[in-house]
Amino acid sequence: MNQLLKSISYIFHPLLMPLLGVVFYFSKTPRFIPGSIMKAKVFSITILTIVLPILLFYLLRTIKKVDSFHLVTVKERIIPLFINSIIIILILLRVLPLDEIPELHFFFIGILISTVTCFALALAKFKASIHMIASAGFFMFAIAIAIHFKININGTIALMCIIIGAIATSRLHLKAHTSIELIIGFFIGLMPQLILLNYWM
Repeated sequence: MNQLLKSISYIFHPLLMPLLGVVFYFSKTPRFIPGSIMKAKVFSITILTIVLPILLFYLLRTIKKVDSFHLVTVKERIIPLFINSIIIILILLRVLPLDEIPELHFFFIGILISTVTCFALALAKFKASIHMIASAGFFMFAIAIAIHFKININGTIALMCIIIGAIATSRLHLKAHTSIELIIGFFIGLMPQLILLNYWM
């Protein structure tokens, strides 16, 4: 059981959620988007939100700024969260500008708001759950896409609820977070996506 709960934290790592949101959007949108455009966007998001952060993590670990991939302490979070904010701004300006795919543009604005909020809390020495922030943001975005395009994803929503519960259980079991850190993380991820619906739905 311990190995199962630990594996959940790796399988549903926060780095994967932005890419998951992009792939989910492309798989559900009824709009015609050329395959070459979709592949280019997915490739760019993969490089910027997964490959680049991993490389930067190893650099930070080499210079002893972080110890763990899960950023256990509040102090370890500050530099990675700041760098991630810069990466997301780059994505908004270069990969997903507003005039191309508004839904994904505002999805990443929501991610940016959540990241900056988590960064501010880290400066205040509070460790909100990044796992819950990322999963809740994707969860709200998926629901919004279903409503926006009038598609039935009840099974997907039910599965995501189970996954979010499993992530929370995993983080509690591993003593990575307290209940309040998980709850606050959930709302930090969910609320920006919910508020931004007014701008694209």
